[in-house]
Amino acid sequence: MTRLLTTLLVSSFLLLSLFSTSSYAQQNCSGFSFRNNQNFATCNPLPLLNSFLHWSYHPDNHTVDLAYRHGGVSNSDWVAWGLNIDGSRMVGTQCLVALRNSSGQIHAYTSPISGYETQLTQGALSFNVPRIEAEFSNGEYIIFATLVLPSGRTSFNQAWQNGRVSGQTLQRHVTSGDNMRSFGSVDFANGQLGGDGGSSVTSRQRRRHVHGVLNAVSWGVLMPMGAVFARYLKVFKAANPAWFYLHVACQTSAYIVGVAGWGTGLKLGSDSPGIKFTTHRNIGITLFCLGTLQVFALLLRPKPDHKYRLYWNIYHHAIGYTVISLSIVNVFEGFDALNGQKNWKRAYTGIIIALGAIAVLLEAFTWFIVIKRKKSDSNKNPQNGTNGVNAYGNGTHQQA
Repeated sequence: MTRLLTTLLVSSFLLLSLFSTSSYAQQNCSGFSFRNNQNFATCNPLPLLNSFLHWSYHPDNHTVDLAYRHGGVSNSDWVAWGLNIDGSRMVGTQCLVALRNSSGQIHAYTSPISGYETQLTQGALSFNVPRIEAEFSNGEYIIFATLVLPSGRTSFNQAWQNGRVSGQTLQRHVTSGDNMRSFGSVDFANGQLGGDGGSSVTSRQRRRHVHGVLNAVSWGVLMPMGAVFARYLKVFKAANPAWFYLHVACQTSAYIVGVAGWGTGLKLGSDSPGIKFTTHRNIGITLFCLGTLQVFALLLRPKPDHKYRLYWNIYHHAIGYTVISLSIVNVFEGFDALNGQKNWKRAYTGIIIALGAIAVLLEAFTWFIVIKRKKSDSNKNPQNGTNGVNAYGNGTHQQA
């Protein structure tokens, strides 16, 4: 039993370490190896859409060799990256586009954007692009290109994007969430990202990661663990009253950490007007309210022999299991909002499957203990009394 408890506690923090590892990998792109053995002097992770920009700037001829990587997509998607010489958003961006064409080949081309209803039609850019090609592997597009930068400048606004391809028609990209924030600036000379899509979005993205970690660990892991302690440990006499304190510790910790995560979510919402995840937000508010009711219910818990204890137990269990179910659903809603973080979703799915498997095994084991204990008690206190007198006080047997 001690080993099982240790496993549960370690598992609850495994998700946090996986999140940290994933976040570090996203921020570190310098160790990536290209199949054509190309090397680039600079690499920066773009703050959104699981994208990276590698480049080498050549001041003697004012050109840039670059590779744009966009992961978390399929070969039925299109991806694009571009520079906006005179503007800051989509209109005016001079794009490099990659997709799979009708012959099944990965095709790269240039496309200037002149309006919001663009179909990313092939055309010449306002600056020269002597080389462009692309490849697709393991859910990631890579566009290789050489750009001849406009004279006298090394710093430009940039934008990047992805969308679906239907037939040979490029569908419009998603008009919410990260797809509406994927812009910023890049300075090819000093290797820095900046602007709205650089440091400020990186800071916001960091807060989103903190929000996700806090809520996944609290509502999504600690809450179910607390229920496991209460459901199964109290069957064992040696675990009384330790199971109660473990249960309270888990649920209280989950509530405190969850409130912190809820607060970061409110802050993110106020900092991102016009960007809404309605289902995720509404479930989060519901969880906060139900969780608060559960905490205050502890202060009103009747004694075990009180006549209202049965009703309190029904209320406590119903609200508790509702909170756990909604928590798991909302964690997955949060992963959908964190576009491109599939590794996080897989890690959490693994944790939930492990907890579910442990719960199933403990359910079977505790029922075995309960049935065995009842049989033992029955043998110690048989219904038939001595000298043939049964529990009803006479010498005859009751007939079915």
